[in-house]
Amino acid sequence: MTGLGKWKAVKRGCMMACVMLSPSMLWALETGLSAPGASEELREKLEEGSSVLNAEARGLDTPLELLSAALADYRTLVQILYDAGYFSPVVNIRLDGQEAADIDPLNTPGAVQSVNISVKTGPSFTFGAAEIAPLARGTELPENFAPGRPASTGTIQQAATAAVQGWRDVGHPKAAIGDQKITARHTQARLDAQIDVAQGQRLTFGTLHIKGDTRVRPESIYRIAGFPTGEIYSPAQVQQVGTRLRRTGTFSSVRITEYETANPDGSLDFDATFEDMPPRRLSFGVELSSNQGLDLSLAWYHRNVFRRAARFKFEAALRNIGGDEDIDGRIGMRLDMPDRLGPDDSMFYLAQWERRNREHYDISTLLLGVGARRVFSPALFAEAYVAVSDAKADDAFGDDRPFRYLLVPFRAEWDRRDNKVNPTRGFFLDGRFTPLIGISGTETAAQLYGDGRTYFDVASNGNLVLAGRVQVGSVGGPALNKVSPEYLFFSGGAGTVRGQPYESLGIPVGDEVAGGKSFLGLSAEVRGRVTESISLVGFYDYGMVGADAIVTGDSESHSGAGIGVRYDLGGFGPLRVDLAVPVSGDTGDGLQFYIGIGQAF
Repeated sequence: MTGLGKWKAVKRGCMMACVMLSPSMLWALETGLSAPGASEELREKLEEGSSVLNAEARGLDTPLELLSAALADYRTLVQILYDAGYFSPVVNIRLDGQEAADIDPLNTPGAVQSVNISVKTGPSFTFGAAEIAPLARGTELPENFAPGRPASTGTIQQAATAAVQGWRDVGHPKAAIGDQKITARHTQARLDAQIDVAQGQRLTFGTLHIKGDTRVRPESIYRIAGFPTGEIYSPAQVQQVGTRLRRTGTFSSVRITEYETANPDGSLDFDATFEDMPPRRLSFGVELSSNQGLDLSLAWYHRNVFRRAARFKFEAALRNIGGDEDIDGRIGMRLDMPDRLGPDDSMFYLAQWERRNREHYDISTLLLGVGARRVFSPALFAEAYVAVSDAKADDAFGDDRPFRYLLVPFRAEWDRRDNKVNPTRGFFLDGRFTPLIGISGTETAAQLYGDGRTYFDVASNGNLVLAGRVQVGSVGGPALNKVSPEYLFFSGGAGTVRGQPYESLGIPVGDEVAGGKSFLGLSAEVRGRVTESISLVGFYDYGMVGADAIVTGDSESHSGAGIGVRYDLGGFGPLRVDLAVPVSGDTGDGLQFYIGIGQAF
């Protein structure tokens, strides 16, 4: 029986009687696969692709079902062999020693005791002719699609896809495969592939038509989408339009579909179909540490405010519940308006009140601001805002000290991690520069902060990951006692040095401690997966705080190390439990523990 096999058709809709296998008969079914010369990988593909070899798992328990599965397997197994580059295979499938293709489906046996598949792969084919034309400039075909290279149907499909995509990328959205001639020359074990590409007309973008049941105003959708009417067609532009609309957070579904036919003027229209997200969402957060106690957070989101895809966020937090310091917290509001400036820009408004009760300072701050955000790509954004801040602080330099600033913070974030909550590869960079323009006697200063993280997947499967983090900070301008403590740097705790109490390291001022004008934090982790859900982590953290704008060898320092356990919660990230102890420095002693959601960094 050849790979292209001839077998008798099973007539549909016939009425017939068949003998059901009893459970004992099903368990007695013997299966086997013989494929001499095939690689282990190919054998696994044949075994996994065969329905009749996996009859029990698929719930096939009658002779007719087994016969039907065997008949379907001829085509399936031959296709697997074609994909592997074998174009003259022989496949035999025998039920109790009889070729399945020779069994009359109207007269099936009363029982089937054994299934055996024999595969002769034949020689591995190479390409003779490998031609596909015409090609758009810049099209890259698969390396194996060339004379003398190993042939397979997968390589041909990849070449065809690349050729069509190449034309689409230069403005031909209706490009398609035309005539094709595939010839297998069995005596030479050679495959000739000759494919014609119909590139179609070069088109421009036409009109975007809004479909679906959405409450967002059409004019807001058009402004956010930035649909490039009149420009040469580009699939990247289509994808970007969809991305702009999705990142508003207003829609659960956005589908951009091109029309089948172009307009007489050479333009192509599109439909944009939307489904709205529920207008409101409520979320909670909990984090527990041994010295900071319990932190509770709440966030309430309102989507599509004013029917302009605007997003309003209200958040509140209570911290230090049961911890070493008094309870503090914050209340904040932010309104994002994505249709105000342009397709990749948005405006936002801020209002925030916060009370911090820390070991070395207490401060209450009120902040009001307005800003803009620019998204350069899904991985890179920047934002800046202007805000007025009014604060009153108690610290090592005195009580009720007022600080009033006009803030102009700039921030850029570049996130190339493969997973935000449980990364195994990539990097993350966060840079911030905040001019602090003094008002009403407050002196002017500037703060610089950077956070860099990188991840290496040593085992290439997420089973062993090395993670590293560097944090740097600096404050320039007036003396230490002339800067608000909320812009100075401390070290210690879950975000800097685990094993040391939170914000325990600073600059000694008499019997008290103040924040420093510079900071350096280093962290390293080794993450090893034990099971599909459980991982173990070993870590070491080091922190330095300096009295001047740059840390030096004389700066205060401490470190901590420990072990942790991660339990994978799926899309929420891992449940994190860390146990850490001090390694150097005199800011703490004894065990510290931390519980949270997501990796430490």
